[in-house]
Parts: sequence; C-alpha cells; structure tokens
Amino acid sequence: MKFTNEPKRIYYAIAILFSIVLGLASRYINALPNFIVNHAGDTLWAIMVYFLFRFIFVRNSQYLALWQGFIFCFFIEFSQLYQVDWINTIRGTLLGALILGKGFLVVDLMRYSIGLVLACMMDKWLSYLNNRAKLEKL
Repeated sequence: MKFTNEPKRIYYAIAILFSIVLGLASRYINALPNFIVNHAGDTLWAIMVYFLFRFIFVRNSQYLALWQGFIFCFFIEFSQLYQVDWINTIRGTLLGALILGKGFLVVDLMRYSIGLVLACMMDKWLSYLNNRAKLEKL
C-alpha cells in the first residue's frame, strides 16, 4: 500500500486557514479579553507558520518544521529592528503589518515560541491518534 501525503496537506491547509481566521479575530474583535487581544495574534501567527512549513515540506519531520518556524519567526521579528523608509512603507499597509510587524518586541519572541511549540505538540498528538486509529483497523 502506497501512502500519499495529500490527506496530510489537506489537514495542514485547514490548520493554516483556521489559525489565520482565529488570529485575525483576535486582533479585530473588541469584545475579547485583553489577555487574548494582547497575546493570541502573535501566538496564532506562529502556529500558522509552523503549519505552513508542514504543508510545504510534508515529508519532513515535525521537529524540522519547528526549527524552520523558529528561524522564520525570529528573523521576521529581528528584521523589525531595520527601520528604513522603503520597508516601513510596506509595514504601513495592512498586509505588510500582518506579515512583517511594525516594531521589535522581545515578548513577541516568547509568543512565537509558545505558538510554535503548541503547534508541534498538536501535530504530534494528532499524528499519534491517527496512527493509533490505523493500527486498530488492522
């Protein structure tokens, strides 16, 4: 039996879309508690980055996606120390601000770390459940 990675890609695409919707909701729904408004957006952005790496490199390990996510998220955050007109113009747009951020914050590194680790743990747990279900069918 040859295993295809397409079902995994669908799962990761759904996870990406779900994290985007929740992340945008956390930024733009004013009725949410301040803690959620302050921390969920960056955490969910990192979760989306993790699942994006899993979607693109579906055959690679979950731990590689975790490290790729750390490198990417930290690079984006540290790039915010670079303040020149051309990139600040991009950051001034809605899409630019959502992707590149606006200013460096150390707390964002913690939010990204928590999001990436949570995403990897969710991925490992769901993979375990899926493998267990497959074994029970045998």
